[in-house]
Amino acid sequence: MASMTENLPPASRKIATGKERQARIAGGVLIALAVLVGLVFAQGTVGDATFRLSRPNDPMAVPNLVVPAGPFTYLAAALLAFLGARQFLRGGVRWTALSLGFGLVLVVAAFLVWATAGKAFSLTGMLQATVVRAVPIALGGLAGVLCERSGVVNIAIEGMLLAGAFAGALVGSVLGGWGGLLAAVVIGGLFGFILAALVVTYKMSQIIAGVVINLFVLGLTSYVSSQVFQEYRHLNNAPVFRSIKIPVLGDIPVIGPVFFNQNIFVYGAVVMVAVATYYLFYTRSGLRTRAVGEHPRAADTLGINVYRIRYINVTLGGMVAGFGGAWFTLGSVGRFDEGMTGGRGYIGLAAMIFGRWHPVGALLAALIFGFADSLQQKLALLQTPIPSEFLAMAPYIATIIVVAGLIGRARAPAADGVAYEKE
Repeated sequence: MASMTENLPPASRKIATGKERQARIAGGVLIALAVLVGLVFAQGTVGDATFRLSRPNDPMAVPNLVVPAGPFTYLAAALLAFLGARQFLRGGVRWTALSLGFGLVLVVAAFLVWATAGKAFSLTGMLQATVVRAVPIALGGLAGVLCERSGVVNIAIEGMLLAGAFAGALVGSVLGGWGGLLAAVVIGGLFGFILAALVVTYKMSQIIAGVVINLFVLGLTSYVSSQVFQEYRHLNNAPVFRSIKIPVLGDIPVIGPVFFNQNIFVYGAVVMVAVATYYLFYTRSGLRTRAVGEHPRAADTLGINVYRIRYINVTLGGMVAGFGGAWFTLGSVGRFDEGMTGGRGYIGLAAMIFGRWHPVGALLAALIFGFADSLQQKLALLQTPIPSEFLAMAPYIATIIVVAGLIGRARAPAADGVAYEKE
């Protein structure tokens, strides 16, 4: 590689050298994962791992997936070692991300087979839980995309999710599920408007403004939950939206229960991602939004109202986050608990970064985080030797890996987080 880069200009040579170093680091990581799988998962693993693909009431049942645990883990270790050696020795810059992604899939598969050896495990149930648990993360990430594409960093997603969950429980207990859902969207939009006012009009630090909103919502909802809901329990007893099975599609084995037998929050998240993608990349308003996020002064000289664009997008982001917050109460348990969002807003920010500030990318990244979240719930039922506290750390460890840039770095909009002063 050195001979190939020595004739390049200094700037290009520096970029090529950095990519070469990244490829070698990825190779070292893959080799380390191969050692982990070979020494931890493969050693002493006996029996078959049985993955149930059908549920008792499924009209079209399919046979279980039976995997020999020992041979599979050894094969996974060998493939990881091959990928790692190839990356480390040949420096396959072009295939670095693909090799690392495939390697991580192999590690997860080997871990699942190791944990399920000699037992049975509902793979369909875990995938269904993955989609469900990805919903608030995906909506939080989508809220971040709408805000940051216009140049505003939204650290307040966590507070907006929590406010939506609280409003959904309170209003839903009085007016029913649809009233609670509307209230969650409105309250999320209200906090989005407040954030826009603080950072766009009053030029407050965007990070500090987001933290202020998070702390305010956390304190207010915790106080009401402990002082009001404890005495007036009927105000914290909202109905839960049930699953809606799509005819025919919902009966398809594996795919049907996972994608076509969900509640309105799952369907709503998919629709919102599609609408946001069309809005940002195929409409004039979306082009203006992206222009404001990249070069606000140039957009201003063309007659685009930078302030109005940012107000609209941050408010829309708050409404999306409010809808996502309602999932915690109206789509899950039907009641509000203190801090019940559990940091999903921050994980949503990580999904936004991992998805490269694209609605579809944020959704796909949210599915990865949702998988990590559901994995720790399901593996606790298998009584693995790993302590439950470590399993509960899985989604947050995945967040650290993504934010640290170990999967690859992404470029934020150029004006992201920068206050605009009109001349």
